[in-house]
Amino acid sequence: MKKNLFIIVGIALLLSSCAGEFNKVYKSTDDDYRYEYAKQCFAEGRYVHAVTLLEGLISVFKGRDNAQESLYMLGMAQYMSRDYESASHTFKKYGSSYPRGLYAEKAAFYVGESLYESAPEPRLDQTPTIGAINAYQQFLDLFPESALRPEAQRKLYELQDKLILKELLSAQLYYNLGGYFGNINSNNESNYTACIITAENALKTYPFTKLRENFSLLIMKSKFHLAENSSDEKRLDRYRDAEDECYGFLNEFPDSKDRTVAERYITKCKKITKD
Repeated sequence: MKKNLFIIVGIALLLSSCAGEFNKVYKSTDDDYRYEYAKQCFAEGRYVHAVTLLEGLISVFKGRDNAQESLYMLGMAQYMSRDYESASHTFKKYGSSYPRGLYAEKAAFYVGESLYESAPEPRLDQTPTIGAINAYQQFLDLFPESALRPEAQRKLYELQDKLILKELLSAQLYYNLGGYFGNINSNNESNYTACIITAENALKTYPFTKLRENFSLLIMKSKFHLAENSSDEKRLDRYRDAEDECYGFLNEFPDSKDRTVAERYITKCKKITKD
């Protein structure tokens, strides 16, 4: 018990000593001294302290030899302290201020990394995801021979998959809502139509997606249910369209686990189109 108490007291004294030292440095008017201490904080993993000092030095060092290093280090300290929004702005500032600077390649890469860390799960607004994709693409365009290229490409594809998944979830939601209303009505039709449009647009944008079969299945099922829920004047044409969609699905995905669904729809469609 006493041993634990001594450890706690020791840690408290150490933290108090560090805080006192930092406050002394922070209040100092010696910019070089503050900068060297900021570098020490960064090396020791005290990123918040490093950020606090560096933010006050960036404008002071503008035009000086250590201006590039201080700005890049600020971005890295913000990134390591998980302030990704601030980090992305700092790395962008470095890129615009020093497009051919010593840290230009890494700064461009870490714009993407910062936005990547901010990207939300697929059901939420994907503005940060799009920003990260654009940042990685810009990095690849500017530094095509970079050793960081494989990592940037991997994460770019991962982010694109997230956008595709969001489109699939949206299409699935429209499809589910179409069935929710049960009997024939305008809401029913509009939701199946929205599912078809969403899925078809996704396939136009991402024709080689690994989720292509999922989108195609939703289109096929929506067209069939749209035909079932159609008014008399639209019914025949929509059943023909659904039948064509089923054949197209079977041709593209002959080994699909949903093959029996397509075949069942074709049988039902033929009963209508042949009468």
